[in-house]
Amino acid sequence: MELWRLTATDLARLIRDGQVSAVEAARDALARLDAVNGRINAVVEHRPDAVLADAEAIDAARARGETPGPLAGVPVTTKVNADQRGFPTTNGLRLQRDLVAADDSPVVANLRRAGAVLLGRTNTPAFSLRWFTTNGLHGDTKNPRDPGLTPGGSSGGAGAAVAAGIGALAHGTDIAGSVRYPAYACGVHGLRPSLGRIPAWNASSPERGIGPQLMAVSGPLARSVADLRLGLAAMAAPDPRDPWWVPAPLEGPAVPRRAALCVRPDGLATAPEVEAALRDAARRLDAAGWSVTEIADTPPIREASELQLQLWLGDGYAAARAAADREGDPAAIDLLEAFRGRAEAMPPDAVARALVRRNTLCRMWALFLAEHPVLLVPVSGELPFPDGLDRTGEAGIARAFEANLLQVGLAPLGVPALTVTTGLVGRAPVGVQIVAARYREDLCLLAGEAVEAGGVPPMPVDPA
Repeated sequence: MELWRLTATDLARLIRDGQVSAVEAARDALARLDAVNGRINAVVEHRPDAVLADAEAIDAARARGETPGPLAGVPVTTKVNADQRGFPTTNGLRLQRDLVAADDSPVVANLRRAGAVLLGRTNTPAFSLRWFTTNGLHGDTKNPRDPGLTPGGSSGGAGAAVAAGIGALAHGTDIAGSVRYPAYACGVHGLRPSLGRIPAWNASSPERGIGPQLMAVSGPLARSVADLRLGLAAMAAPDPRDPWWVPAPLEGPAVPRRAALCVRPDGLATAPEVEAALRDAARRLDAAGWSVTEIADTPPIREASELQLQLWLGDGYAAARAAADREGDPAAIDLLEAFRGRAEAMPPDAVARALVRRNTLCRMWALFLAEHPVLLVPVSGELPFPDGLDRTGEAGIARAFEANLLQVGLAPLGVPALTVTTGLVGRAPVGVQIVAARYREDLCLLAGEAVEAGGVPPMPVDPA
């Protein structure tokens, strides 16, 4: 049996039942990593001896009659922008190659407590800033389905790893699509949870500004929606180090199975192939007993996207630009330079005004999602971008931001959003985005399972 092909749910069950040992699963995962990672550079650091030692500890605990935890020896990758004890929190930066974490971040600690075996550290663009995954420290990550396409970003290493069978589950972070877009681009599933659902904090780094605090979350990427459910439960355990963490139940009250379909939110130019995937997903929901209504538009999403940019640019742009110069990463410098005029033109009270307006938009969206418990929209207006699109100049950057309007705009609203992969257009993956009210990840996952049941692209895949 090739254990690396199994879902996290199936593998955890086999290990709990004693049919497979955690060491066997770890050895198989390490062999898969060795076999394919050289072609995609998804995992940029791993320590096989430590992986096997962690797996041995899980097997020993099980032999003593202890419960091995819900992840029970499942190999899981973690992103290099989250503290993991003994590893540098590089965030894709040469500046941070020696920033070794003394302790685990809350999300990494939660994965350990759930019984995960931490397989390796996945790549991200410098500063976790782009929808493309390259940096001067770790190099380029390739999409295992098509190296000419971006693997997404910033959790591009996570998306590529799980798509290629390097780990059954991956940790990612999302401030403007950084979980959802790699899942879309690599043809897997990815969940951006509600703000406060999964605790976060890096002791190795300074406290973040208010913009990132309100918009950055951790979330799982996986090859099945059931695995996202499992990963979310493990990652969402409480941790007193995060004041934003909320003790909301993972399952909310039952609601009518109503979904709204919006193909072109706020005038998004949705490609025909993306529209076809949305309409196919709506048919899948309908076949599963959901009532699906097509709507002309959503509450403001373009304005929400503008608020995201104001909170990002107005809360530390100068420091970010100076750090990019010190790092010398050309892609990060070009991206930040493209926004220089907007950042310098912002009035002193821009962040305060954005926070006030954010409250209004959050209310509008909450009322909308009370009426429409699930919203079906594009992940991106386009199929996955050619790799390096944003290095073609300001037009390429503008095209990427416009196509990914929904990813950027949903972030400041604090709501959960799920990417479900649904098929291929040639070699390019395509999928849909499912949105629900705050702390109703269960509704995203419920609808996501219905969409998934209608078919997904083959996975895991051997890198192209």
